Amino acid sequence: MDINNWHLNAEHGLPSDKQIHLLQCFPFCIGSEKMLAAYFDQPGGPENLYVKEVPKPHPGKGEVLIKVSASALNRADLLQRRGKYPSPKGASDILGLEAAGLVAGFGPGCKGQWKTGDTVMTLLSGGGQAEYVTVPEGHLMLIPNYMTFVQAAAIPEAWLTAFQLLHFVGEVQSGQTVLIHAGASGVGTAAIQLTRLAKAIPIVTAGTQEKLQLAAKLGAAAGFNYKEEDFRERVLEFTNGSGVDVILDCIGGSYWEKNLNCLSTDGQWIVYGLLGGGEVHGDLLARLLSKRGSLLTSLLRSREKEYKEKLVKAFTERVLPYFSQDRSPHVQPIIDSVYPLHRIVEAHRTMEENKNLGKVIIEMPPSS
Repeated sequence: MDINNWHLNAEHGLPSDKQIHLLQCFPFCIGSEKMLAAYFDQPGGPENLYVKEVPKPHPGKGEVLIKVSASALNRADLLQRRGKYPSPKGASDILGLEAAGLVAGFGPGCKGQWKTGDTVMTLLSGGGQAEYVTVPEGHLMLIPNYMTFVQAAAIPEAWLTAFQLLHFVGEVQSGQTVLIHAGASGVGTAAIQLTRLAKAIPIVTAGTQEKLQLAAKLGAAAGFNYKEEDFRERVLEFTNGSGVDVILDCIGGSYWEKNLNCLSTDGQWIVYGLLGGGEVHGDLLARLLSKRGSLLTSLLRSREKEYKEKLVKAFTERVLPYFSQDRSPHVQPIIDSVYPLHRIVEAHRTMEENKNLGKVIIEMPPSS
């Protein structure tokens, strides 16, 4: 399958086209105190979601108001919908950890680095699956002028998570081997490309041949179907028995023993999700100690504002230029599917059933 099948085409429009349209609508939009948002009244399955009219947020000190064009789904959204991952204190309880759109207003104390109508993408603690969201100005990134809003919405949470895990937490080095679980997920597809960018060697696990093919196209040196083979044996074969230097693990408990078997002496096992549960039954600490291994954990959503600003700045300087089509190596967001806001239930089901290869995008309704 051609990798371009996972990309958006021109029918979704360039940012400049949407910018002209939305700027014409700004007087109406800013004057309204209501907006549409993905909402649920009780925790539960995707069927509990619906689109609701809610109050539009107002930017506080140092914050920017964004007219959202597109957002994206993350596993955290599914957990929050089930009542298992509440939004951090002070954050919006609306779903959505990333968004792309236009700068529509400013709170007091902004430094003037952005202007009304700028096309931006942003990392969020919540609130992205709505027509408007507010965000600290230091969390914004300028959308490259060749990229659509839909493509841009696939970047902030997944790519900043992968960048943080590899560089802020794992401090990956050239020549190291990195095992990436869920290699066809949003974070996984970003981590493969970022590992290559760091001149390290990515290998992955995934549950279908199609997902492994996608990972290979993105640069994975090897891929193992965890449903059909013992990935620990294959990892040790690939590394000639030495194991991997870094593991990016969003699975957790059910993989602990296999991960330790795969880990090299002095290796780093980084846990950032618990899709396989949080319980461990066995002698984990003794086996970790015998390898002098490091067990690290990381969450991005609950980090303080200053940390996220530092992360965004580093990513903007070190990675964002490589999204340009004339840069080599070239990196790219991988998009599985696009759903309008009113089909939010279908979007959640797609991710919940592990059908997606790359990101699931939510488009906001056109402005009146």
